[in-house]
Amino acid sequence: MTATTGYPSEILLAQPRGFCAGVDRAIEIVERALTLFGSPIYVRHEIVHNAYVVDDLRRKGAVFVESLDDVPDDATLIFSAHGVPKAVRARALDRGLRVFDATCPLVTKVHMEVTKLRAEGFEIVMVGHRGHPEVEGTMGQASAGMHLVETAADVAALEVADPDRLAYVTQTTLSIDDAMEVIGALKARFPAIREPKKQDICYATQNRQDAVKFMAPQCDVVIVVGSPNSSNSNRLREVAEKRGVPAYMVDAPEQIDPAWLGGKQRIGVTAGASAPEALAQAVVERLRQLGACYVRTLDGAQENVSFPLPKGLALLS
Repeated sequence: MTATTGYPSEILLAQPRGFCAGVDRAIEIVERALTLFGSPIYVRHEIVHNAYVVDDLRRKGAVFVESLDDVPDDATLIFSAHGVPKAVRARALDRGLRVFDATCPLVTKVHMEVTKLRAEGFEIVMVGHRGHPEVEGTMGQASAGMHLVETAADVAALEVADPDRLAYVTQTTLSIDDAMEVIGALKARFPAIREPKKQDICYATQNRQDAVKFMAPQCDVVIVVGSPNSSNSNRLREVAEKRGVPAYMVDAPEQIDPAWLGGKQRIGVTAGASAPEALAQAVVERLRQLGACYVRTLDGAQENVSFPLPKGLALLS
């Protein structure tokens, strides 16, 4: 399959790739708020983890902040798709800010699980990446009784009050394979641990990882379109690498190093759930400039999910 000389002759496009319903919704919330209320519109944390999207919204008048201290009184504030701790939400409302919540509904589902389980007296183990805003938001749904684990080694060191009153939730953008390893360690050590009725890893994360698992064995190299701080994009790169295929993540077409393509005949392209299709197509065009002659979209799951917008964002006709 691998050519001995030259650049790739064929591009394989993963299906599905790019924006998920939660990202579509979050971006539309910011754009509608700008239309209805004018700029500036304040957004706590990047609305989604993609530099192209954030820069575009910044040009339109969005102001991205990490602290509510940076939001003026009487301003309009949007919570990012990753969600926020309860304390942040309460403080924003206490200040009388106009608030719209762009938290992905699938993340909100995990928040509701945490609230319900804590009300029933369960300690909760969250499987996720320390420091990620989604993890901070979910851990912040309870003032106590929360534990964070990233690896099976963390599970071995975990100390809980009552192993029979223990449950787990997960970050929605994890590697499915990695999450299963940690969950397996949790079940082995705490056989009575309660699991979610439906897995927390979102449909879009799973579909995009499955698409890379299908695509990678057909490729000599994989390029993932996504920003460095995008958890789900990083997981796509790891999925390809674990199948023995060199994989690189780029935020823009000019970041492609022609040296990656030397001697490669088939190059796979996918995009994280926060990366726009326009950026993926720009990467494809750059690969064409570097010698790729054909583009073929692979078979994969078809997605028809959509989420409603918050009240108060209806546009006037």
